[in-house]
Amino acid sequence: MATTTLDLGCGPNPQNPYNADEVYGLDIRQLDNPRIRSADLFVQPIPGPDGEFDFITAFHFIEHMPRVLYVDGRTIFPFVRLMSEIYRKLKPGGVFLSATPSFPHPQAWQDPTHVNIITPETFPMYFAGLDPTARIYGFQGRFDMVKQEQRAHVLFSELRRPLTPDQDDAA
Repeated sequence: MATTTLDLGCGPNPQNPYNADEVYGLDIRQLDNPRIRSADLFVQPIPGPDGEFDFITAFHFIEHMPRVLYVDGRTIFPFVRLMSEIYRKLKPGGVFLSATPSFPHPQAWQDPTHVNIITPETFPMYFAGLDPTARIYGFQGRFDMVKQEQRAHVLFSELRRPLTPDQDDAA
């Protein structure tokens, strides 16, 4: 069976670190490539059906997602919503990989469009484990933390959607 990957914020060249058979991208810009979909993930869901991908990657993208927005008198949490969308789009057993500049490195702060500063505790505390803290903000899901590695100023975080519903804690 063919494996599929989705690269968030891919620009014209989606990355494929897991060597998936089919490579797709998602970008805010409308690009002339049938394998790259367009969506504004600040306010829109990832297009397409549930459980579509074996892998989802985000290289230097997560730090651009706002943590809080106020829209029409409502408070929304775009980063939390995005993590729910990533969970929804992954097949059971699917893997999410984020590579982002992280605290306390200056690269996390110096770009004025970096509005979501990630620490080594962000993913394990808020999106993984038996009772992810982000549920209080509407997170739908539960990841297993596979590994994290700091390489210079970039934090690589790999999370897995549990394989079976009983491992999924009825999320």
